[in-house]
Amino acid sequence: MPCFYGAFFVATNTLTSIMSDALKHECGIAQIRLLKPLEYYKEKYGTAFYGLNKMYLMMEKQHNRGQDGAGLASIKLDTLPGERYISRVRSNQAQPIQDIFAQINDRINEELKLNPEYAEDVEAQKKNIPYIGELFLGHVRYGTFGKNSIESVHPFLRQNNWMHRNLILAGNFNMTNVFKLFDNLVELGQHPKERADTVTVMEKIGHFLDSEVRKLYKKLKKQGYSKREASPHIAEMLNVAKILKKSSKDWDGGYAMAGLMGHGDSFVLRDPAGIRPAYYYKDDEVVVVASERPVIQTVFNVPFDEVTELPPGHALITKKNGTTTIKKIIEPLERKACSFERIYFSRGSDAEIYEERKQLGKYIMPDVLKAIDHDTINSVFSFIPNTAETSFYGMVEAAQDELNRQKNQAILKERDTLTDERLTEILSHRLRTEKIAIKDAKLRTFITEDSSRDDLVAHVYDVTYGVVKPEDNLVIIDDSIVRGTTLKKSILKMMDRLGPKKIVVVSSAPQIRYPDCYGIDMARLEDFVAFKAALELLKENGNYDVVKEVYEKCKAQVDLKDTEVYNFVKEIYAPFTDEQISDKIAELLSDETINADVKVIYQTVDKLHKACPHNLGDWYFTGDYPTPGGNRVVNRAFINFYEGNKARAY
Repeated sequence: MPCFYGAFFVATNTLTSIMSDALKHECGIAQIRLLKPLEYYKEKYGTAFYGLNKMYLMMEKQHNRGQDGAGLASIKLDTLPGERYISRVRSNQAQPIQDIFAQINDRINEELKLNPEYAEDVEAQKKNIPYIGELFLGHVRYGTFGKNSIESVHPFLRQNNWMHRNLILAGNFNMTNVFKLFDNLVELGQHPKERADTVTVMEKIGHFLDSEVRKLYKKLKKQGYSKREASPHIAEMLNVAKILKKSSKDWDGGYAMAGLMGHGDSFVLRDPAGIRPAYYYKDDEVVVVASERPVIQTVFNVPFDEVTELPPGHALITKKNGTTTIKKIIEPLERKACSFERIYFSRGSDAEIYEERKQLGKYIMPDVLKAIDHDTINSVFSFIPNTAETSFYGMVEAAQDELNRQKNQAILKERDTLTDERLTEILSHRLRTEKIAIKDAKLRTFITEDSSRDDLVAHVYDVTYGVVKPEDNLVIIDDSIVRGTTLKKSILKMMDRLGPKKIVVVSSAPQIRYPDCYGIDMARLEDFVAFKAALELLKENGNYDVVKEVYEKCKAQVDLKDTEVYNFVKEIYAPFTDEQISDKIAELLSDETINADVKVIYQTVDKLHKACPHNLGDWYFTGDYPTPGGNRVVNRAFINFYEGNKARAY
């Protein structure tokens, strides 16, 4: 595939954690505003396609955040009537980022082939070639509603012949009250085409954008301006913060959403609890926003402390003239930034996240040592690729500290009789770390019949033979154990083939007990192995009537206001300790074919907070939702479970 000037393309594969059953990730956003004329970038960097090249890199660096679809929109500033100034491309192909940039690449090369004189003429490139502009918005997505049609792929576009009333929107968000937002639009006289939160949010912003433009025109008309004369003044006077304040008044959810207006204003708005992440960087050449800090660091080669986190409830607004401000849009709530970002979703190349993941491994080590009776000599430590690797390093460092303590203790105990040979023997003990699990990426299950498929699934992963002895404990860490399906049908059987005495499965995250309704595809209670374990314990203890009681309490809250709703699902877990539930999970995931003793260990919430002190969002572990809509969602999920309704709770 020929490349346009300055661009390059690389194929990527995103590895997902196999014991986590490949959770659907949060989406990723990328926004770039060029602050200089395109000729500046041509002269300094050798290409007027500088912004487009950087957008490609930013999207690929966030490939981990989306594989269902990708899209890009661009805006050219100061075009003449009749000239195309908005371009958009979206894809839901298997490699969507590659696909959209291949399409862009083909269009650009086609124009350059037909018009070779454009090659050095930046003005002609901007006028005649699509996607060459000053303002870019990119998005990578995982569909949390199981929809992967091209119509569901961001950015969304709301078109209008008035330049200021064109709106492009993309985001990383889920709204818990989408039905209420839909009804609000109907009350405003609109006729939304669907109830999807992206559509309702865009139409709400669009409504107040239209309203503001009309008010400004009326004001300018009284001053004697014609519609044509008023247009540039409207662009200058448009109050984006005011529009966002009115639009977001009833929003309940986690969001980091980015928008472009046709005349050149742009914004990125973050939810008031800081649930979804957003980072920005600005210099005299660019204003850049992304879902992850290291994306900006890498693509623009800037240090850690020059990339700033967008404060919760605030918007970064860049006017057409390049002026950038941070405006408070919604009163911030208690900060509840998603801890799953730190555990699983974000790239581990972020300096803070890397250290936090190591701490997660370190803090869980005392429980691991207890499970193996402090026998570090007859234990093999490993991890499930790929996201658990950093936590593994932290766990191993803590295990090495324990081994050193044991060596010191042995030396002190035998100091009066210690020979050179015995000292050498003690000091020669090494921590045994091995790469046990190897995914066979080429293997695919092609038979859908359950009995045959299960056997194939069990062989999707290879193991390293010859490193585990019958007297060994095999300790294997992963970032999370959510549903446990892959663990039960494949991982444990695979590990058991190695013949260890004991298999200790370690989750660097706590038990996932409740749905997430702010961006992760975790919607149904009955999918969670922790929920299944709690139900089994209720049955065994003769307390299963609690299930009906919780159902009745949830039903009684259906018509209450969101602020009056309580999470009664907590009562399902209340009678049991974390360890009791973990032990029951180990039972549920083992069967008679497993010869080794199986132990499951989860991180505690307290230690999670200690490891990730600035990202305390933990509602999927604790049920403490940061917005009122979260409690309504968890109760609805329980009602659906009890009634056998397979519908999503949000």
